[in-house]
Amino acid sequence: MHILITGATGLIGSELYKHLLNHHRVTVLTRSPSRAYIKLGHRIEAIQSLDEVDFNNVDIVINLAGEPIVNKRWSEQQKKRIYDSRLNTTEAIVAKINAADNKPKALISGSAIGYYGRQGDVEITEDFSHCYDEFSHQLCRDWEAAANKALTRVCLLRTGIVLSAQGGALGKMLPAFRFGLGGPIGDGQQYMSWIHLDDMVQLIMYLIKYDHISGAINATAPKPVNNEEFSKTLAEVLRRPAIVRMPAFALRLMMGEMADLLLYGQNVQPQRLIDEGFRFRHPELKPALAQLLNRN
Repeated sequence: MHILITGATGLIGSELYKHLLNHHRVTVLTRSPSRAYIKLGHRIEAIQSLDEVDFNNVDIVINLAGEPIVNKRWSEQQKKRIYDSRLNTTEAIVAKINAADNKPKALISGSAIGYYGRQGDVEITEDFSHCYDEFSHQLCRDWEAAANKALTRVCLLRTGIVLSAQGGALGKMLPAFRFGLGGPIGDGQQYMSWIHLDDMVQLIMYLIKYDHISGAINATAPKPVNNEEFSKTLAEVLRRPAIVRMPAFALRLMMGEMADLLLYGQNVQPQRLIDEGFRFRHPELKPALAQLLNRN
């Protein structure tokens, strides 16, 4: 098949494309083709504009593009940049899909468990509707609404914390934990719904293969943990202590509103994947971290 990916140089996309190249033609939308070729190799086709693609000849669109959500403090300008980077790209893709005579078979589009907003320990499946109205919810709600306008099968990836030793949240945590300076955040009771990068990639491959699945999909492992347990488990795998607790007020001083992403969480279950019989390779946190950090 011919597969178009946006966000291919990001954490998920840069692993996903390796699996796609074995069997498919891959086109990558990027602001910097030269950077994409350096990172992904020359077997891809790198383009700078959707106008360079004939959507009549695209089978699957995988939309993972967006300004990183935790790289900079959330000023109003930064929040607009995060919002527009997702909405503008998605709206442009949907317009191209809807204008095509021979439309792509599917749009697999990014979202996040931030859709649900801050929650306590209540178990959340895709049917959960009592979302907390804050920036993360508004962002994901509008992002999903834009994708849902596509006149084709739409899958919405409500992605949790993607674990990879190469970057993402775990990559940011590792230096402190390796020096024995890691520990829980705030009271440590906030849930962290996570997924191993391998399972994230396999999930997308699964959605490409099985075309009866559409709608929202919680892209998380079936055994979320709270922040206290996550911190203790990571420290145990690294054979380090985890006694340096980060007070909530200190995190707010450093990160402002963005601190809410770390101080609150969601206890998310991938119910649709469980019902489908999707097999997680890494369903439990400790073996997942051990595999990523080569501590088996």
